[in-house]
Amino acid sequence: MRRTLLNLLGNQLVWLCAVAGAGRGLQWPALLASALYIASQLYGAAQPRTELRLLLLALACAWLVDGIAAGSGRVAYAAAPFGWAPPPWILALWAAFAMTLTSSMAFLQRNSLLPATFGLLLAPLAYLSAARGFDAVHFAGPAWHGLLLLGIGWSVALTLLVTNARRWTRSSTQGQPTGACT
Repeated sequence: MRRTLLNLLGNQLVWLCAVAGAGRGLQWPALLASALYIASQLYGAAQPRTELRLLLLALACAWLVDGIAAGSGRVAYAAAPFGWAPPPWILALWAAFAMTLTSSMAFLQRNSLLPATFGLLLAPLAYLSAARGFDAVHFAGPAWHGLLLLGIGWSVALTLLVTNARRWTRSSTQGQPTGACT
């Protein structure tokens, strides 16, 4: 329980560092916070290989979801060196979020509709908070177009991530010894 709570709080701290830094034009707060958080999660992970696979998949999803959003002109990110590509602070957020999928967000694995619903409804709220509270994201009018685009992207991406988290966690535990004496 304590590890799960620390996992959730750590991820939220990474989000805060990322959007607050990006709103001021800085990349390093997100990169530093994310690197420290990911290292701490990998250090204590029961299945670090699964966590790394999820991290790489999350980065690919970030390139697709946020790259399409930026490329469409509907969403603009602060501290973005290239307008068409997701900035490093967004990639850091996705990488950190991947560390929650087998811990504080593992409940999403229980029902196949949960990831799609969470992605569609809650991910846009995080972007809206980053926009209104920190000026880290900007939406072309009408804003709901960009929010819907992100929601659909996150719905698909989160379903993919959670499905693979479930599959990779199961496959890596099937081959391990149960601890019985022989």
